[in-house]
Amino acid sequence: MGSAYSGAVNDILSFLLTEPSAPPELDSVETWWSHHVALMSRFPAPADLALAGGFRADRLGYAFASGYHAAHRFLFPMLPSDCPTALCATEPSGAHPSAIQTRLTPSVSGWTLTGEKTFVTLGTSAELLLVVASEGQDAQGRNRLRMVCLDSKRPGVRVTALPELPFVPEVPHAELRLEDVAVSPDEVLPGDGYTRYLKPFRTVEDCHVQLALLGWLLQLGRRHGWPDALREELLAVAVMLRGLAQADPSSAATHVALGGALARVKHTVTQCEPHWAQVDAVTRERWERDRRLLDVAGKVRAKRLESARLKLSGEPPRDEA
Repeated sequence: MGSAYSGAVNDILSFLLTEPSAPPELDSVETWWSHHVALMSRFPAPADLALAGGFRADRLGYAFASGYHAAHRFLFPMLPSDCPTALCATEPSGAHPSAIQTRLTPSVSGWTLTGEKTFVTLGTSAELLLVVASEGQDAQGRNRLRMVCLDSKRPGVRVTALPELPFVPEVPHAELRLEDVAVSPDEVLPGDGYTRYLKPFRTVEDCHVQLALLGWLLQLGRRHGWPDALREELLAVAVMLRGLAQADPSSAATHVALGGALARVKHTVTQCEPHWAQVDAVTRERWERDRRLLDVAGKVRAKRLESARLKLSGEPPRDEA
């Protein structure tokens, strides 16, 4: 196992250091996806796929998309690797377990699914939808959540594109409405929808999106002649985060380590600031527009870290969003 792991590390390191640094022009989500799929056979490990996908992106938005999909590969390895997916959790009242009102109801042939999701990343391009739904409440009155995987073209499924965001506008988002959608028993994934999927996804997504960011910055650094020391720091942080991405995403220890890793990524991104002047104007302007993406969910991360610290100290953790 050790030699296999070392080989995989060497493969992605070699790619990041020697692959031609000029990225392909990605003019649509479809074009991005075709390039992303082409990397999967070479880099089956989700963390490596995120790094490679970020490196081959021509802008932050598509680097994010590669990290987002790689996170799905980590958490849902049973799904077809060449099928674009979207996680559907957020509802009008949010994505907290208590806010989930989408209902999974028993039927004669399996289940039916009814509800709405208000913000689905890459929803308009997804072929498979991963829908968080409630099958009722437990004895304590808490939502019992399940994860449902269904075809986006299923009767009763309606996906509606949302307006572009002011940052990473290339990444589409959608609303989802589900009206008595037929669901077969094997489309309800095993395990608790919150503890097995939704809760760890936040950690898994952070790891893989940050890896994609680092891959993208390494490509820029090589292409525009950033100092060797800075490129080596980006590479070292990527290797650190790559290891963390393979840790248990539900562990408090992982969350504490991730807090430190994210702080290190932020520091390294700041170290890049003086060198953006060497980057072409189009890429630099996109970065100024899109860098707000890095601050999304900052409060959730801070709360996760605080809860992990409390848990490791023996104090009861606070409820997580």
